[in-house]
Amino acid sequence: MKKLKTEPILLCIPDISGFTKFMSDTDFELSSKVIPTLLNKIIYSNEIGLKVSEIEGDAVLFYKSGKMPPLPKLVSQCAYFYTEFYKQLEQLKDDNKEIKKALKIPEVLGLKIILHYGEEVAMTKVGNYIKLLGEDVIIAHRLLKNKIRLTEYLLLSEGLTNYYGVDDLQEKFNWGKLKENFTEYDHVGKIKYHYINLEPLTKKQDER
Repeated sequence: MKKLKTEPILLCIPDISGFTKFMSDTDFELSSKVIPTLLNKIIYSNEIGLKVSEIEGDAVLFYKSGKMPPLPKLVSQCAYFYTEFYKQLEQLKDDNKEIKKALKIPEVLGLKIILHYGEEVAMTKVGNYIKLLGEDVIIAHRLLKNKIRLTEYLLLSEGLTNYYGVDDLQEKFNWGKLKENFTEYDHVGKIKYHYINLEPLTKKQDER
């Protein structure tokens, strides 16, 4: 069997928080309208040439190979994902205001975004989709479960920050304080990361 070729790849996973609660507390007619609309908003808010590998129920797995975007541009893209997602939440609430549970859409649903850079990721075609394989793909997904006590945040893995090698990382974020933490995972061990609360961006949005 031919060995799959691996290459360095940027992984980005915007994940809808509150998804399980929303799906269990909301009737199917509303949830089947809201979640696809939000996922589409995320996909069409991509302005830096990320490619979609998979849509995973409540998340989109983006990837990029080859030349990487500068870190400030990547951070700006993630902020844009979030502000566009936030505007769509408000629009969905307004469009469905005759449904009582729709009024709580912005309170229940939120967005967290994982950024990871892997040195060895394999790509294989399955149907019309590119399937990503390798330990770094596992790490990116594992990072969705972490010690961060926030529902809306941007997480940058140590793999990503090591790739960009910036000493003034905080300067790339103009809306809040970047924090550090780590989580231990079975089979992959201790993974360090930086993270920042995304919620202040909604306040900036409201002030405009």
